[in-house]
Amino acid sequence: MKPYILFEHTADIGMEIYGETQKELFQNAAWAVMDVMIKKKNGRPLPEQTRAIEIEGTDAADLLVNFLREILYLFNGRKVIVEACNIKTIQSQKIEAILTEIPFDQRKHAIKRELKAVTYHLLSVTKENKKWKARVVFDV
Repeated sequence: MKPYILFEHTADIGMEIYGETQKELFQNAAWAVMDVMIKKKNGRPLPEQTRAIEIEGTDAADLLVNFLREILYLFNGRKVIVEACNIKTIQSQKIEAILTEIPFDQRKHAIKRELKAVTYHLLSVTKENKKWKARVVFDV
């Protein structure tokens, strides 16, 4: 099963993200954002680097919003693409992760769709039948 699906939303884009565990849900969320935004072109791989991040939130949903805001900031503000995300620890109000990132290069990447911001509209993070699911809407 695909780790996310898109759903229609007026002037925005919605995403349902899935994971067997809460860690996998957050890892899939980071991957889904990059998958929706970036298309890789052929060519030699770019050098990777890692970045440790620590994000806080008031609950699982707020934590997801703040986490995805960081992923978008890294792309929009620092011009890096998150290639992989390894969640080290996740608690009710805090997440620690190691991100593997590469520099955005217009010769090697194309922007498929620009995501400007993560919203709280229709936001949810739930555990259903022993699996995790999140709904997030992004401004485009």
